[in-house]
Amino acid sequence: MKLVSWNVNGIRASVKKGFEEVVSSFDADVFCVQETKAQDDQVKEALAGISDYELFCNSAEKKGYSGTAILSKKKPLTFTVDMGKEEHDTEGRITHVEYEEFHLVNVYVPNSGSGLKRLDYRSIWDKDFTAYLKKLSESKPLIITGDFNVAHTANDLANPKSNYNKTSGFTQVEIDGFDAILKELNLVDSFRTLHPTTFHKYTFWSMRGGARGRNVGWRIDYFLVSESIWPKVQSAEIHDQVMGSDHCPISLEISF
Repeated sequence: MKLVSWNVNGIRASVKKGFEEVVSSFDADVFCVQETKAQDDQVKEALAGISDYELFCNSAEKKGYSGTAILSKKKPLTFTVDMGKEEHDTEGRITHVEYEEFHLVNVYVPNSGSGLKRLDYRSIWDKDFTAYLKKLSESKPLIITGDFNVAHTANDLANPKSNYNKTSGFTQVEIDGFDAILKELNLVDSFRTLHPTTFHKYTFWSMRGGARGRNVGWRIDYFLVSESIWPKVQSAEIHDQVMGSDHCPISLEISF
């Protein structure tokens, strides 16, 4: 089973930049999307040309903001959105499908914002998201993917010293929140585990200052996998040659 995840930074803009061709070239069983920046009907309209997949989406109440979607070739057993907490459930940040072997959660974790204005909220989100995942894990193993808006270690961004505790995505609060998700749920960071000595491989680059051309990036997009099914994982890759967003796609292959 091949899974792909990509923060497209606007699904309608992405379609104009070749999104359908990217989906076709990966030929994944499941393609997860974050930051659709569109309402559900607009997402469906934008992706009407993709016929091999069933679409599941969750949009924010605020138009043109956030939003997640899952394209699945195989019909899932169930589809749900959000974590059941009113304070978190207006931004379309979670889409979840259940398959026979595992739960798949597609997430766009809140950014702590400029000046870390939303850091306190982000800390609450991380705790509540962990509790939500714990409940899901009681019935089946988990695969969680998406944009987590945090670089886990100093090896996961180009300039750790200048960003630590100053920039959204690399504060100790965010790192601790991510650590808690991994440890409390017995999850494996698939890319780092399979590529422990591969550095300077990123999934996001700022649109400013030619960051992508200089590879001044961050690894903030992940596939996290329950330890119980980790031996079934075949590969985890970062596809930084794929253009069309300020993020690049990531992939996971797993056999059942």
